[in-house]
Amino acid sequence: MALSPNQIKQLKEHLDNCAKPMFFYDDDQDGLCAFLQLYRYKREGKGIIIKATPKLSKVFIRKVQEYSPDKIFVLDIAIIEQDFLDEIKVPVIWIDHHSPLERDNVKYFNPRISNSEDNHPTTFMCHQIVKQDVWIATTGCIADWFIPPFINEFKKEFPDLIDKPYKAVGDIIYNTKLGLLIKIFSFVLKGNTKDVLQNVNVLTRIKTPYEILNQETVQGKFIYKRYEQMNRLYEPLIKDVLDTAKKTSDKLVFFVYKDDKTSFTSDLSNEAIYRFPDKIILIAREKNDEMKCSLRSSKLVLPPLVEKSLIGLEGYGGGHEHACGLNIKTIDFEEFIRRIREVV
Repeated sequence: MALSPNQIKQLKEHLDNCAKPMFFYDDDQDGLCAFLQLYRYKREGKGIIIKATPKLSKVFIRKVQEYSPDKIFVLDIAIIEQDFLDEIKVPVIWIDHHSPLERDNVKYFNPRISNSEDNHPTTFMCHQIVKQDVWIATTGCIADWFIPPFINEFKKEFPDLIDKPYKAVGDIIYNTKLGLLIKIFSFVLKGNTKDVLQNVNVLTRIKTPYEILNQETVQGKFIYKRYEQMNRLYEPLIKDVLDTAKKTSDKLVFFVYKDDKTSFTSDLSNEAIYRFPDKIILIAREKNDEMKCSLRSSKLVLPPLVEKSLIGLEGYGGGHEHACGLNIKTIDFEEFIRRIREVV
């Protein structure tokens, strides 16, 4: 269900009754597709992608002051710090599906407040509000490992994009043309912020997925070319990850790489857990003095294990039941790995 009819009505009114909205959104396909749907409906406003960490903190107040919005929408961001909200003088609308938090000075829409098991993606909720761009909504939902109830509507409109039978979400992500579109949406969010914002700006004007997949328009060719640039970096990495998984008899598959500019940890861990569902996948990217990690398991509930393994260490992490993100100081990383192995 996600949003109730009353919540949908409230959110649509919030969207309709503003002239200069500002959108903060997460840097994955769910956050991107949530933003695209609201922006393409409203055709007004400014989008700000949250890249470094999944939280909205005081450092973003300057962005708000520079733009002077009359309303702020926060999409698929797990944490808003109270000191950010305390400084904001306009309504803040927060649509999210991570573990609920208690905050003041915000209108909070999260299905897990009333049902802890309800994990509908933010993209899905935004589609409930605007009811348009089913191809964008489906891309965001499937990317977040959720098959939406409007999947048949999508297949009717774009039959060749899911042209194979599937048993699970991963079959769509890794074996269909929609899966390629999902990968493209992920890869255009990588790189420096200037390039990413340019990519997103182009996406706001694309009318169908075929513009991109078949490179039918200038905008579609532009997006596909950006994807190809990133894919050249990704392919050798995923080959190494899958080779490591094949050779590892251990339950835990552990892979580290160095890259100051581009993070593929989530993409690598997602593909690896699909190919090796009986393993636990830990991908770590070394940057400065930190290890930025993605942890995946198709069976274990991960957040309690992460919390236990981080006690007394300099780091933080969390996320969904079977997918977590972590940041750990390099000096504590070896001890964290030892603890994870022990817990596993």
